Amino acid sequence: MEPPSTTPMPERPATDRSKVTIYDVAEAAGVAISTVSRVLNESPEVSDATRARVQAAIDALRFKPDRLAKQLAKPGATTLAVALPSATSLFYVEILKGVKDTLSKDDIDLLLADLGSTSPVQTLHRFLDRGAVDGLLLAALPVDRKLADALQRMRAPVVLIGTHHPDFDSLTWDDVAGATAAVEHLIELGHRRIGMIAAHPWSYTAEVRLSGYRAALESAGLPFDPKLITPGDTLKHAGFSEEAGGEAMRKLLSLPDPPTAVFASADVQAYGAWAAARDAGLVVPRDLSIVGYDDLKLSRYLGLTTVAQRMQEMGRLAVERLLTKMRQDTDGDMIHTITPELIVRNSTAPPRAPGTSATRRR
Repeated sequence: MEPPSTTPMPERPATDRSKVTIYDVAEAAGVAISTVSRVLNESPEVSDATRARVQAAIDALRFKPDRLAKQLAKPGATTLAVALPSATSLFYVEILKGVKDTLSKDDIDLLLADLGSTSPVQTLHRFLDRGAVDGLLLAALPVDRKLADALQRMRAPVVLIGTHHPDFDSLTWDDVAGATAAVEHLIELGHRRIGMIAAHPWSYTAEVRLSGYRAALESAGLPFDPKLITPGDTLKHAGFSEEAGGEAMRKLLSLPDPPTAVFASADVQAYGAWAAARDAGLVVPRDLSIVGYDDLKLSRYLGLTTVAQRMQEMGRLAVERLLTKMRQDTDGDMIHTITPELIVRNSTAPPRAPGTSATRRR
């Protein structure tokens, strides 16, 4: 055990008190954040010397603990956090189901951080500042150097879902392969003019799925037409929504030579696109074929041809890996990639006449 520091710590100006976090205290005291949380919670598991050192840092920095910071380190409690862009998006709900089912037999507290789509990185930093967790699942948020530093300061295992960083375990999907399979299916049916409902460019998956779309066209010797690529106008969820899907479909149908088939980069976009096509008097798949991406439960009832990402399996694998990292010291970081699978249902068929645009129902 290190003795309490005898060197007085400089006090921060009163104007900076609101910026002091549990990380600052941990760094000043030279301990893990979980140790600071145990001191705040008066846990008997902390030695007197360490407690004194932490308390000295708290007093010097004038740290006022967040209520959550004290709750997170109750004696014997294990806390796992899941941080994701949306707690209501059907895609992330499926991931959460896999997490929840895996934890059903464990005495583990689960915290959910809904990061939102406007400033997810800032929201995550605020969440981390509120207190220590024993492990973190972080979904669909690219990790830059600053965020990586913050995550490493947690001194707790982190597993990334849907993104990759060399310093952390990562579970991802091969979205290029998934998008390629979707478009190749439409090409094999005879479609030559294929539109794509894209996400907004700040989405981590927007570019890779577009790459798969383009690769399939080039492999078949078909021209790449940028006019056939469009997101919706709705910004929420980076364009992965029913509203955006409907908006994008209406744009595609307004082209002088509209597509005979459409690849939507998410199932929810496909739902909105299907509704817009119906409102325009088109019958799917007679007049227009539609392929989605995700394989949400609703897609099975609608008969949507889609690309299955097995989100529940991803949630299960991610939390199993996180629990392993929390319970034992493992060497190295794992990278696991799931290859999505094309599921053919009733929303795709050969075009009515090869090379012609969709025909409205009379």
